[in-house]
Amino acid sequence: MTGYASAQTGAPAASAEGEPRTQAVRRLGMEIRSVNSRFLDLSFRLPDELRSFEPMLRALVTAKVKRGKIEVRAALEGLDSNALPDPPTRVLQRLSSMQDAVQSWLPEARPLSVADVLRLCSNSTPALDAGALNITQLAQNVLTGLLDARAQEGERLSAMLRGHLKQLRALTELATPLVPQLVEQQRQRFMDRWKEAMGLAEGSATPEAAQDRALSEATAFAIRIDVAEEVTRLDSHITEIERLLGKGGEVGKRLDFLIQELHREANTLGSKSSALELTRISVDMKVLIEQMREQVQNLE
Repeated sequence: MTGYASAQTGAPAASAEGEPRTQAVRRLGMEIRSVNSRFLDLSFRLPDELRSFEPMLRALVTAKVKRGKIEVRAALEGLDSNALPDPPTRVLQRLSSMQDAVQSWLPEARPLSVADVLRLCSNSTPALDAGALNITQLAQNVLTGLLDARAQEGERLSAMLRGHLKQLRALTELATPLVPQLVEQQRQRFMDRWKEAMGLAEGSATPEAAQDRALSEATAFAIRIDVAEEVTRLDSHITEIERLLGKGGEVGKRLDFLIQELHREANTLGSKSSALELTRISVDMKVLIEQMREQVQNLE
């Protein structure tokens, strides 16, 4: 199912060892997107400072989500995204000392530029104050928002499926009275061919030949009209799908199986049909079932 949720929080940035604590605030933003997929497919786009939290985030998501292509994004920045952090004094002192040592051995060495200093200082960024950012709580809040969005999507899909089931049941009710009519039509056709076979037996065919033809017609008759079982199973599958939709929870994979069974019964109904009206009912059923199949794959 599709869904989206995001949230953000902020906390004071940690200061480098030996440096006075600043009041700079770092902001952590997180969002989780979900699109339809038959299986669970997780991907993470995290800054380097948050890579260590990926196992925790993965466990958090997999505990609540079983299907869908899920993307977790996080961004960490200061409130003023254009501001550069002040280089720590201890790092500047060490860079100056190292530069002097290098130039004492290599007098032609180029002095460090401001860009060089900023780049080297960025590698000594102080550790993230993870506790102050409360990443776990933020992730739980975003995941709760995502689940709420997916629940709303699930309710919409469930309402659509119930509408299709109602149409399928109506088609099944149309097919049910056709079964005895088909039996009577086939019985009459069988009797006509039986009489024809007996007429052929008078003088030109033996009674054994007439009996063999009658048995052949009876076998074909039994096979062709045996659609009552398909109609019964269709009604049973529809009832079970309605029950699962009412129950809720993780029903997507079971619904997948039941939709396959519905399609099989509707296809068999059409292949066994000897009446145009029943064939049309079978085609209408398969159209509805195919529409349901596309949506059921999105349900968890």
